[in-house]
Amino acid sequence: MSLRSLPSCRRAAASAASASRLAFSSSRIALSRFARCYATPVTVNGFTQLKPTLYGQPLEPSHPHLVGPEETTPGIPQEEYDRRRRELMERLPDGSLVVCVAGQVKYMSGQIFYKFRQSSDFWYLTGFEEPDAAVIIEKQPSSARGYRMIMFSAGTDSAKEKWDGARSSPDDIVRYFGADEAEPISAFPAVLRGLAASASRVYLDIPNSSKRARASSPKSLLKYLSPSGGLSRGEYDSLVDSLSSSKRKALAPEVGRLRAVKSKVEQQVMRQAADISARAHNKTMRFTDPGVSEHAVAAHFEYLCAREGSQRPAYVPVVASGPNALIIHYTSNNQLIADGEMVLIDAGCEYNGYASDITRTFPANGSFTSEQATLYNALLSVQKHLITLCTEASGMSILQIHRESCTMLRKELERIGFSFPLGAGTLDTLYPHLIGHPVGIDLHESSHMERDAPLKAGTVVTIEPGVYVPPFPEFPKAFHNIGIRIEDEVLVGKKHPEVLSVNAPKEIADIEGSCQGLLGLTPF
Repeated sequence: MSLRSLPSCRRAAASAASASRLAFSSSRIALSRFARCYATPVTVNGFTQLKPTLYGQPLEPSHPHLVGPEETTPGIPQEEYDRRRRELMERLPDGSLVVCVAGQVKYMSGQIFYKFRQSSDFWYLTGFEEPDAAVIIEKQPSSARGYRMIMFSAGTDSAKEKWDGARSSPDDIVRYFGADEAEPISAFPAVLRGLAASASRVYLDIPNSSKRARASSPKSLLKYLSPSGGLSRGEYDSLVDSLSSSKRKALAPEVGRLRAVKSKVEQQVMRQAADISARAHNKTMRFTDPGVSEHAVAAHFEYLCAREGSQRPAYVPVVASGPNALIIHYTSNNQLIADGEMVLIDAGCEYNGYASDITRTFPANGSFTSEQATLYNALLSVQKHLITLCTEASGMSILQIHRESCTMLRKELERIGFSFPLGAGTLDTLYPHLIGHPVGIDLHESSHMERDAPLKAGTVVTIEPGVYVPPFPEFPKAFHNIGIRIEDEVLVGKKHPEVLSVNAPKEIADIEGSCQGLLGLTPF
């Protein structure tokens, strides 16, 4: 089947789905003539869906409960993706060409695949969520948008769709993703070769082009540029030579600078992601009891997020009970929680393309001991002050906020009985990590954000001081084997920060209320 041909059954089914929102009974009659499409309008809770979908990802005709009118992906309109591309191309010199490739399906073993997640930069520029795809954006200042976009995809294949579900057609790509042209992925090398020859600069990521290259799927790029991808050996060598010349520039730093500052649309999606994770933290406190396994607590958190629409965890959760919390990235989550221990949960979901990142520490039995409360409050006072520094007006960078966290934490710990005869080295034992990092589509969006650069309004960062007390004689015995971290997501403002994770309790009274069920919460 030609990639450029849109089967009549697909057109009729899509048309029928659109009409069904006005006259459902009529569309059923129209659709019945094209039964081989298997696309049937089904109305649930006032939403008419196509089952199975005709598209390679949720779109408004097939998933109106997820994707609104004019949206390309849930919560993000097509005009937002257009704005991103326009801003990128406006930053680049005339004659520039941008090349970005989709992620690849990864396999656990043999043919057993992991759930697909799109390459972050590719998704940021297109919203397209299928593998085996690429995009070329050519700067054209004289055009209405300032650029021309060609998207390449695997296209429709009825035999494969029987097993794996639908893929988006070329017409779908032009209509819903704003492409000027849609081509088969097999045409990608030849089109790139032709456009690269006349470009002044070609922005793309291939191995060793940047630190972010690993996240930008360079193997996918080389896969499509290989001789087996449609080029002869001579054409392949010529193309690689042209891309290896002085005209080639790394794309990831350019996209990274755009991604650092979140638009109003992105901020709203990140609020939703943080809210889902915050509610899950709240209910997981209520769920946790002595005797429960750490893995059961982790599973409960992930279930709560998935039930609210999260597509996946943003990272492997940390559920560390007692001394396990001394390990910063403890992800084994396979021991039983003892009475009297503190439980540190570092977990967050990914929702509609954006990560959340929250850490809370609470008593397993629902009540802080005096020693636990003393250490916790010392850390909490530091964390709350540091959040106030997350403004553009403060002129502070992540590194400056980190230095402030070290100074403040040392004073707080000295106040409750710690001493530091060896200077900063001892504090490093108790607090060995940086204060935070930028968050967005990736959990750590810091590869192209300088840590010593002043924070800008619209950036989202974590503020996560921690204290981890090993059973060493130089530290007060009352605090041995206690690990505490308090982490919030903070939207940097001009003069005032906004805590996106505000609904996750962190005051002692609120934590105990959540754990003990005093706030009316249930575990589910």
